Amino acid sequence: MKPKILAIRKGILEDNDRLAYTLRTKFIKNNVFVINVVSSPGSGKTELLIVLIKQLIAKGFKVSAVVGDLETDNDAKRLFASGADTYQINTNGNCHLDARMIEKSLKNILWQNSNILFIENVGNLVCPASYDLGENIRMVVLSTTEGEDKPLKYPTMFNSADVCVISKMDLADAVEFDEKTAVQNVHNVSPDIKLFKTSAKKDLGIRELLDSIVSLIPSK
Repeated sequence: MKPKILAIRKGILEDNDRLAYTLRTKFIKNNVFVINVVSSPGSGKTELLIVLIKQLIAKGFKVSAVVGDLETDNDAKRLFASGADTYQINTNGNCHLDARMIEKSLKNILWQNSNILFIENVGNLVCPASYDLGENIRMVVLSTTEGEDKPLKYPTMFNSADVCVISKMDLADAVEFDEKTAVQNVHNVSPDIKLFKTSAKKDLGIRELLDSIVSLIPSK
């Protein structure tokens, strides 16, 4: 890569990181816990978030969500129907959300009143890895239908995440998913990452994941 291109990229990321720091400060000041949810397309992260949001609301928490997608607002409609105050960001071809997009989106939701804000990032395991959005934690979702080697193919994303959720465990046998190898691959890339095995449709592992999230939410 040419030095000029490297300088431009470095400048973009530095500007993003400065704004992300400002956002993080705002979130902390307002006791809002922020989770940046990343995955490849079709991992089941929207379905997982719907289940988590419904159960969080049932426990008395107020939830907001920002949803990034290339074009449609289908996922945002689904999260809104689950009870979260939701705003859709259409990136018009960009493969990730950045801190500036998040800053603008906050004007459209009552995030200050929330206990937790979910950011559902664009389905991509490359671009979002480089962009801090001011989140408290990054949660990467890996579905059984994707195979066991995704962490090895996209190590930067898995190494940058705090939590890994293996989704669609109800389909593991049908797709001959090698759970042991998948877990080993995740931990080889990121030894200290927290790992949960779930099925949103069958309500498997959801309680453990939910309890972990709840334990991190600050009191208002």
